Amino acid sequence: MDLFGLFRIIWRRRVFILAMGMIFAIMGVALAYVIPPVYEASTTLRPVEFNQLDALNRSKIYSLPSAEALKRVGARLVSYNARLEFFRARPDLIEAFQEEGQSIEQAFQDFNSTALSVVLANPKKTDLLSDFIGLKIRYGKKIDGAAVLNDFVDFAVEQERIQLSTDMQVILSNRLLEITAKLNSALSEYRAGNDARIARLEENDAIKRAQLDDELKALRVQLKLQRQTRLAELDEAISIASNLGLKKPSTPSLMADEVIATGNVIHTEVNGRPVPLYFMGTEVLVAERTALLKRTSDDFVEPRIGQIRKELILLSNNRSVEAIKARANEQDFLEGVEALRVERARLQSIDTQLLGLHLVSIDQRAVASDKPIKPRKVFVVVIALVVGLVLGTIIVLVRAAFKSRVRQMRTLRLGDAVAPVLPEDLSRQSGGLFSEAQVRPSKW
Repeated sequence: MDLFGLFRIIWRRRVFILAMGMIFAIMGVALAYVIPPVYEASTTLRPVEFNQLDALNRSKIYSLPSAEALKRVGARLVSYNARLEFFRARPDLIEAFQEEGQSIEQAFQDFNSTALSVVLANPKKTDLLSDFIGLKIRYGKKIDGAAVLNDFVDFAVEQERIQLSTDMQVILSNRLLEITAKLNSALSEYRAGNDARIARLEENDAIKRAQLDDELKALRVQLKLQRQTRLAELDEAISIASNLGLKKPSTPSLMADEVIATGNVIHTEVNGRPVPLYFMGTEVLVAERTALLKRTSDDFVEPRIGQIRKELILLSNNRSVEAIKARANEQDFLEGVEALRVERARLQSIDTQLLGLHLVSIDQRAVASDKPIKPRKVFVVVIALVVGLVLGTIIVLVRAAFKSRVRQMRTLRLGDAVAPVLPEDLSRQSGGLFSEAQVRPSKW
């Protein structure tokens, strides 16, 4: 290879090479301004102070060191499901990353693989146990990357707090169930005694109600017989009064045939025997019999029936039994369970919502960047210039090599033309496309 010859060829075509370099440099400038700028924002998380987790650790049902809390939040930050859930809840991210025809999951793959990245304090460590955890996001002009990153960190911390709250609720529920089982065991003997007492009280009430029901039935039968006896007496009296022609109430003295001519007369009758019933007259007697026949119940006649009903109403509700059954907290009547009550009260007072809990300390929140990290305009222009110069050099060298090859081929053809060649052979080889005059070699 003739290096001097190559350099000479390049020097002769230096204008062309420089022109190619300038053209590509101009294209690089245009490309640098056409490529959408990419910005970057970052945030840093550190372990929270010990006093922030003191209330949680003192609950004696859950222990969470600050380093473990940072690890859990970091695991949430790199969780695929957490990122997908956050992406689904942000329409601005879906609009920015979703192309036409893509599903939300496909758009999320681009966001998850290119936009978000986690930075550990020690890159050699594969776990999240480190002094801090960094999170970066790369974004375009259409997205407020700093706000998105801060919202995602808050979302991850909130999700981890909710998960921690759920875990505490489950543990607390199990502890309370255990204490409740012990209290229920202590209540078994107490309830057995109460059941026996209630059974005795209800049995006494049932016996008394049965006695009152029997007495009530007997009184009603007695009153019914009295009413039937009275009807019979009224029928007999009505018959007698009809025979005597007594329609209105009368007395034996009024029935005497005494006529008093003058003056006002007042009759006074003294009789030690009761006046017969037929002296009441048929009108009164018939009216009484009609009323008795229409009577459907004789309960109002006997005052004792009212008293029996009163006693039955009182027996329908045994206040002692109701008081025993209505005890809202039977544990108040137990003995020897004070420790269980104290522990249950302590567990019930624990706040499992953890609303004010700080799992991590956000050492640096994301701030919007005013300078893009991509594209690097100077780098793009320099690369384009170098590519243009290299490409121009290659074109010059290839063109020079091609011309040299053409010269060699032309020289070889001229050298071969000196040898005698039969016209019919050339015509046969060319398929008859050339005539004899065309294939005849020149004299020189």
